Amino acid sequence: MNADDFPTPDVDVESTDPESLKNRIDAGEDVMLLDARMQSDYDEWRIDGENVTSINVPYFEFLEDDIDEGVLDRVPDDREVTVLCAKGGASEYVAGTLAEHGYDVNHLEDGMNGWASIYEAVEVERYDGAGTLLQYQRPSSGCLGYLLYNDGEAAIIDPLRAFTDRYLEDAADLGVDLQYALDTHIHADHISGVRDLDAEGVEGVIPEAAVDRGVTYAAEQSSTGPASQARQDADGLTTAEDGDTFDVGDATIKTVSTPGHTTGMTSYLVDGSLLATGDGLFIESVARPDLEEGDEGAPEAARMLYESLQERVLPLPDDTLVGGAHFSDAAEPAEDGTFTAPIGEFVEEMDALTMGEDAFVELVLSDMPPRPANYEEIIATNLGQNAVDDEEAFTLELGPNNCAASQESLAGD
Repeated sequence: MNADDFPTPDVDVESTDPESLKNRIDAGEDVMLLDARMQSDYDEWRIDGENVTSINVPYFEFLEDDIDEGVLDRVPDDREVTVLCAKGGASEYVAGTLAEHGYDVNHLEDGMNGWASIYEAVEVERYDGAGTLLQYQRPSSGCLGYLLYNDGEAAIIDPLRAFTDRYLEDAADLGVDLQYALDTHIHADHISGVRDLDAEGVEGVIPEAAVDRGVTYAAEQSSTGPASQARQDADGLTTAEDGDTFDVGDATIKTVSTPGHTTGMTSYLVDGSLLATGDGLFIESVARPDLEEGDEGAPEAARMLYESLQERVLPLPDDTLVGGAHFSDAAEPAEDGTFTAPIGEFVEEMDALTMGEDAFVELVLSDMPPRPANYEEIIATNLGQNAVDDEEAFTLELGPNNCAASQESLAGD
């Protein structure tokens, strides 16, 4: 039986929406989850947390008329249990079956797909440039983006295609005109929203250094001043070179070339206060260097990353905030709830940033996690070489981002 084709349970089953579940977790409530997906899916990606207890009992174990008592014994009967699956069908059936056996149970609406639809905006309170800076957070995959707005204008950094409408709606609610959508690089873990926003009249920007990877939609010329000038006689998205600037009201976003994770990896310095580092530097780790050229090209990319960090990032003032494009389960948010930290704190707490080049390269390459699911197809889509519809795009990026090197080996004691 397909996990989406289950009959409606004979008993009424309460449901909980993804936002309510996350609020319970964030509030520190003890949460018991029964994940009814296949074990391979569960092992790759699941809902975790210090106050979350999660067990995996695949849905097919509940299909027999007489369920094995050993299956039921694995499910706690002294507390509320939330059942989840991929899309919500199997979990409703499993929850109904458990309810018939006297369990206190509900199920998660839309399953892990619903969990992946959560997207929150949190103000970066320590940002002290012109305007206001928000950090978008997608807890299911750890994706981060940044919305700067000031004096009626706004820009979004590293937008996700799945939330194109959200950015436009947020800008409208704030009473600002979304001027720019900037990508830090060709992403390998999610589908970029830059082109979709560009189609809605927002100026789409990608790094000039990324074009040689095979981008099919870039302008024929790079910008040499205001981004609008780069498009007067060229089709496609604007391309930004190192040092280019984009004005957002009284604030300025400056392009800073930081290759390593990819050859075109680019950071954006937001009005001198926060460096949006994309996948170059995260608050708990540094980039993995193998997603563009594979294992063979990883050592050279790691050396490129070392140079970028030492020469382009760490020389910035110690109080400059860093905000990456991702966070992992190992990341601790700041007091304002954002995944940001000042550069001075990085140097104090991350050993990888204070060692020599050879040691850095050896460390980064020593223990890399599995590559992101579907990363080759995602890269091809972001290059414009592969076309997928919105549903396919959403499905491709489900799962952990895995764009960082191992946190355990890079952090300080």
